[in-house]
Amino acid sequence: MKKLPYIMFALFSLLFSSHLQANSQASDDISIIDPYVRAVPPGQKISAAFLQLDNASDTMQSIVSASSPAAEVVELHTHIHDNGMMKMRRIKKIDIPAKGQTVLKPGGLHIMLIDLKNNLKPGQEVSVTLKFSDGSEKTFSAPVRKIQMPGMMKKMQH
Repeated sequence: MKKLPYIMFALFSLLFSSHLQANSQASDDISIIDPYVRAVPPGQKISAAFLQLDNASDTMQSIVSASSPAAEVVELHTHIHDNGMMKMRRIKKIDIPAKGQTVLKPGGLHIMLIDLKNNLKPGQEVSVTLKFSDGSEKTFSAPVRKIQMPGMMKKMQH
């Protein structure tokens, strides 16, 4: 009989800790590494954000949308090769594998910033919020960088 309270405590602790693990949010499990936004010439209304997403959880996580005060519209995009042309396409989500990473980079997955509210110059910071499939959100600040992609603009059709 004296062991019953200890057994009950152990069972309660086990159930409670597994409940907490089951309720962890995607935003808690995802680390954002080296984010940046492409600088654009004055008057250009479109840019993109790039970063690495690391998932520490045992479950695949997905970004389903993004937003930023720097742009009227923010979309998840990828590039595809179609008849020798690089084309950007909007996608519904970006998956981050369990215990893995997903890299958003020029020529691949990225976050499009459309109808920019101001010119983006190197040295500025842009705030971006990611929304995950579980409803949780994570906001990060990305420096604006000048990056060159020789020949990419000639090959790309949007």
